[in-house]
Amino acid sequence: MGHLSSSATLDVELQAKVSALGRGSRHDVCASTSSSRSVSGFRRIGAVSFPGVCQAFTPDGRCVSLFKTLYTNACTHSCYYCPNGAMSRGCRKYSFTPEELAKIVLKLYKENYIEGLFLSSGVGRDEERTMEEMIEAVELLRGKYGFEGYVHLKILPGVGRDHIRRAMELADRVSINIETVSSSTMGEISPSKDYLTDILRRQSFIREEMRRTPLPAGHTTQMIVGGAEERDLDIFRRAVYEYRKMGVRRVYYSAFTSIEGTPFEGRESVPLQREKRHYQLDWLHRVYGFSEKELFCVFDDEGYLPAEDPKKRLAECLLDGPVDPNTASFKELLTVPGIGPVSAGRIIRIRKRRRIESPEELSELGVALKRAWPYLLLRGWRQSTLRWWGS
Repeated sequence: MGHLSSSATLDVELQAKVSALGRGSRHDVCASTSSSRSVSGFRRIGAVSFPGVCQAFTPDGRCVSLFKTLYTNACTHSCYYCPNGAMSRGCRKYSFTPEELAKIVLKLYKENYIEGLFLSSGVGRDEERTMEEMIEAVELLRGKYGFEGYVHLKILPGVGRDHIRRAMELADRVSINIETVSSSTMGEISPSKDYLTDILRRQSFIREEMRRTPLPAGHTTQMIVGGAEERDLDIFRRAVYEYRKMGVRRVYYSAFTSIEGTPFEGRESVPLQREKRHYQLDWLHRVYGFSEKELFCVFDDEGYLPAEDPKKRLAECLLDGPVDPNTASFKELLTVPGIGPVSAGRIIRIRKRRRIESPEELSELGVALKRAWPYLLLRGWRQSTLRWWGS
């Protein structure tokens, strides 16, 4: 979080702490913050009625955001990619106290900077103690100060089940980052973490506790794209496992970035375009409902995603040729680039009343015509430019 205005002035040391710990959380993704939890009563502060708090607009036009911060940037883990890791150099260590953090959140809320809190952390000297203090800070917010705004609370690797349960009772969303795809690749990027015990077992605890303590916004995880030079296919398979077995609400992706002062500073950063391709593939699986088997065809022979939108390659795999929007099934329409579930549904509904005769009609139904048109057949006419269909 950048420097605050004079109306929210903090002392110099605390300002430095807020700035450093805010910067330290920049690689944690919090793109979605909607919560189904309802709030009531008059003696409270904050609300969760606004979906997408990170970048959202309220009914009166205000843009709202989260205070996204680490509790401490001290960490004993040797994560080779992380500037806060034990083997990184040149990073001054800061930590909040529970009361200090709670007061800052309240101050920022009252100054209209934020609507909620995204709290992550290094493990400090001991993950159990640090997690305890993080929970204590949120308990102060919820209890002492009556704060009912959105809270996303990170679960630290290796913490006990009781801490996980208490965190879930307080937060709208919790998450623990799996970071990579397997024990062997975890050993390449963070050898101090046990992938099965510190990460996956904690995710299992969250999944089991959700039967007793449902999370309004679910639980999520995050992977580093290319951190251990994993193939895209391996990343996708792990994401499918997370959705199917762990019940996560979302998998987030973060392209590996080479950071000065870390053991990996000499490695080449992964292009953001590769991160984008994983989000597009995730969307095809999670939202459009394409199966793992159907999506295997978008990868090349070495297990990597194409440079272009993977949906284009999916259409080449699954469609025999251009489809007529007047007769195509919902699944066929959904396979066409530029057509999503909403526009496919509109096409199905309108053609029950009349035929679709023109590209302009499709555009009015929400079809991204520039991307979709090469894959469509309308009134016997098609754009015969796709090499794989021929003409």
